[in-house]
Amino acid sequence: MRMLAAVMYNQGLPAPYEQSQPFRIEEVELEGPADDEVLVEIRAAGLCHSDLSQVAGLRKRKLPVVGGHEGAGIVREVGRSVKTLKEGDHVVMVGVSDCGHCQMCIEGRPVLCNSVAWSRSEGLLPNGNRKLSRQGVPLNHYSGVSSFAQYAVTMPQTLIKVDASVPLDIVAMFGCAVVTGAGSVFNAARVRPGQNVVVFGLGGVGLNAVMAAKLSGAGRIVGVDIHEGKFALARDLGCTDCVLATDPDIVQQIQALTHGGVDFAFEVSGSKPAMETAIAVTRKGGEVIGVGLGASGDLYAYDHARLVSEEKVIRGSFLGSGVPARDLPVYVDYFREGRLPVDRLKSGTMGFEQLNRNLDMLAKGDVVRQILLPHGA
Repeated sequence: MRMLAAVMYNQGLPAPYEQSQPFRIEEVELEGPADDEVLVEIRAAGLCHSDLSQVAGLRKRKLPVVGGHEGAGIVREVGRSVKTLKEGDHVVMVGVSDCGHCQMCIEGRPVLCNSVAWSRSEGLLPNGNRKLSRQGVPLNHYSGVSSFAQYAVTMPQTLIKVDASVPLDIVAMFGCAVVTGAGSVFNAARVRPGQNVVVFGLGGVGLNAVMAAKLSGAGRIVGVDIHEGKFALARDLGCTDCVLATDPDIVQQIQALTHGGVDFAFEVSGSKPAMETAIAVTRKGGEVIGVGLGASGDLYAYDHARLVSEEKVIRGSFLGSGVPARDLPVYVDYFREGRLPVDRLKSGTMGFEQLNRNLDMLAKGDVVRQILLPHGA
């Protein structure tokens, strides 16, 4: 079929993106699903800070590529061997898919699947297929999803069925922002009642970490950001305190608020200064959870003697360190029960023609989550 999609041909184009136009809105061709694939009509796709990182070239991708890794839609066709989904199902799309048989999958860590990591880096679906092209020129898939399009062909492992009563423009955020932020709290840290936490970066992922920390019964929940305008929403969603990242006495402020330091520091921005502060404000025996991805190959410094003598832990958390097929339905139930108000993160909707402009708004910190509606409102 022919459809509209947002295609990126170059990384590293300068801001403002409304002028440099890193995404070109073009008519592309999409091949129908093979026996083990699924055709999804994409009804909503979230614009994420990871998209900004790709546009800036912090992490290289096979080009040209149809963008988008966070989305939701309706199944329109399934291959003959697909048994877990059917036409008409509402699904959330996740940027990882598991093979089910590598060491990581067997150990119950599908987000670290060895097989899918290769296909994702090569711009392919997990089965090695490429379904996108334009005028005979192959186009790459973004994280096996490519949700900045009207339709997508993907693998059933990338799709998780959700209750049709939940609006798809809200469901879209669960595939990355929710599963990453909330999962880092529930799965990586396993925050317990009364423990103190700090979250560096109050965007979509960070605010989901805040909501999950509140749901976990955390004591002090300190939010940190360079934009003071985010603090009102952060407090509404669970922060007991908010601190500007640029305050020169930020370490002393957080230590005073948490009686010497936090049990868990969640670094969501990928910023080196934020990571340094996160380590400094973590108490003895506490943990720093690295959630935000910096540029590929970047090295972060720390005081090794202090790490050892204070028995701190530095660990990564990719896509919430969980099992999306298990976790996402639970998170959706939390939303339906009013305990995880993900809808509060929605800053607005947009069409294709506004995509590059909204990259600028996201980069400036003016929005939390803008939702692309590929078929219009």
